[in-house]
Amino acid sequence: MSDCLQRFASSLVVSCQPVPEGPLDHPDQVVGFALAALASGGRGLRIEGIANLKAVRAATDAPIIGLIKRDLDTSPIRITPFLDDVAALAEAGADIIAFDATDRVRPVAVAELCKAVQAHGKLAMADISTIEEAKAAVALGVDVVGTTMSGYTGGPEPSDPDFPLLAAAVRLGRPVIAEGRIRVPEQAAEAIRLGAHGVVVGSAITRPEHITHWFADAIAAARAASARPSLAFDLGGTKTLVALVDGDRIVEANERTTDRHLDPDDWCDAIAELAAPWQSRYGAIGGAVTGVVHAGRWSALNPGTLPVSANYPLADALERRLGRPVVLHNDAQAAAWGEYRFGAGAGRDLLFVTVSTGIGGGAVIGGRLLTGRGGVAGSVGLTQETAGVPLETLASGRFLADAAAALGHAVDAPAVFAAAARGEAWASAVLDRSADVAARLLQNLQLLFDPAIMVVGGGVGLADGYRARLEARLAHLPPHLKPEIRAAALGKSAGVIGAADLARRTL
Repeated sequence: MSDCLQRFASSLVVSCQPVPEGPLDHPDQVVGFALAALASGGRGLRIEGIANLKAVRAATDAPIIGLIKRDLDTSPIRITPFLDDVAALAEAGADIIAFDATDRVRPVAVAELCKAVQAHGKLAMADISTIEEAKAAVALGVDVVGTTMSGYTGGPEPSDPDFPLLAAAVRLGRPVIAEGRIRVPEQAAEAIRLGAHGVVVGSAITRPEHITHWFADAIAAARAASARPSLAFDLGGTKTLVALVDGDRIVEANERTTDRHLDPDDWCDAIAELAAPWQSRYGAIGGAVTGVVHAGRWSALNPGTLPVSANYPLADALERRLGRPVVLHNDAQAAAWGEYRFGAGAGRDLLFVTVSTGIGGGAVIGGRLLTGRGGVAGSVGLTQETAGVPLETLASGRFLADAAAALGHAVDAPAVFAAAARGEAWASAVLDRSADVAARLLQNLQLLFDPAIMVVGGGVGLADGYRARLEARLAHLPPHLKPEIRAAALGKSAGVIGAADLARRTL
């Protein structure tokens, strides 16, 4: 490997290319950007234009990738399209000369450009857009491959770097420079992990116009989203709640019982009907549903809570009915976020456990809602105390009703609490069985995550006396192992408030 390439191995190369005809488009400004980049950890530079290249070369001996951009009437090729460009860049002091090596109509063949660069004693860098172009360039003997042109040869411009192309090009055995839409440090680090010889970053460092637009556009979107309430819904096994939400405030709400005998299309129709009176009053739309949502599709985690067919396209179904995109989360995850942002969490790390018809949970750690690889993070009700027996079947509202029925009392969960309040021993015994299981769950979660607080919600979790039962069972633990239990502050609104805030943040 050449000494030039060694000097920026596994390092940052800063592209100092001002916006054409912008206020910084002058060789003196380019030199300033270049020297600042080198002083801050950059190991190489990518410089466009002969005047800029000569000025930078006079100021530093750092490795420079040189190029010339032209707008041609007869070809889409812009980067170093002519042999004369190669000669001028070599004379101006480029160490590496970059040229467009895409498979498009061009004034000079890629092979001729490569041969000319190397004839001047410089390294030839092929800027490609596909792995086929990379293979062709390597076969021609180029010294370096750049992913520069990926996403810029037609069609809508992607938003993220082309890491699959980078990984495939690295396997060809020639040094590969990652370039194109690398805008945050994490993306640059990922490029190095994938085997890039170097990483070129341009707009995110040396184009204040672009950087300012990114911030201004994000602020404008947030301002527009917060100017109107959000529409949010919480579809669970017992109720369907639809609300207009402004921050932590429910502006208006409509609710109806969830008919478990219907299908997802019917439940979507119900959500649209409940939201119809507010059609022109909301911006973002967020949804919280029992079960698992991943990539806009909805599946049951426990069909006993709500029988949902696998991979139902919920996001698409609701967008057709409501006329705009819908951001979806599991109901307990959404409630966890609501409590973190506006409720009992007050911005502290928390685990949220809802004991209701079923049992669910959500975690906010380090300010991030954990959703997991497949969307099931926090599904504590499906963990097992006994092999093959989901924990929620031993402690949830359904358990209370089933346990009461087994004792000859055909009542629901609220009636079990009412009977316990009247001093009926059977009801207290049933609640104790539930609390035993739930308390062990909280103790185990504290050991796994060690959150600042444990927020308990749901119809059972918030019922009179249930939290006291939990605390009594955990009282013997030393302070560093004992969960700090807080009652959910947002009540049944936690899901819609969290879903609304998550939707606003997604816009």
